[in-house]
Amino acid sequence: MRAKTYITKPDDIVRRWWIVDAEGQTLGRLASKIAPYLTGKNKPIYTPNLDTGDFVIVINAEKIAVTGSRMDQKIYYRHSGYPSGMRTLTLRQMLDKQPERVMELALKGMLPSSGLGRNMLKKLKVYAGSEHPHAAQKPQVMEL
Repeated sequence: MRAKTYITKPDDIVRRWWIVDAEGQTLGRLASKIAPYLTGKNKPIYTPNLDTGDFVIVINAEKIAVTGSRMDQKIYYRHSGYPSGMRTLTLRQMLDKQPERVMELALKGMLPSSGLGRNMLKKLKVYAGSEHPHAAQKPQVMEL
């Protein structure tokens, strides 16, 4: 007799809410700890072709830490689509203007580059300060 393989179905997925305080945390190390929660790799029902991940709330994104001289050397690029439309911002400028975007871009690079990865990224909620509107979901503190 053969053992049956368990196949996760979308109805079996239970999503939880987690909250992370980014104050004083290193950007890449924090992102690499959050990514498994968004993909669902921390659960025994993980399936590569399904989004089994949880919701993650990141607060205090403006107080993230980086090592070395990355504040002035790390550059974010975007292009408008027009000739000479390239725009660049350093990490320091990005933290001043859009501190949430820094964490979102760090995690975007750690998720699959497909429609599944885009759905996983939608479950990430990043806030610059310590206030967030998700108290009704009763998020649990993620131990890092």
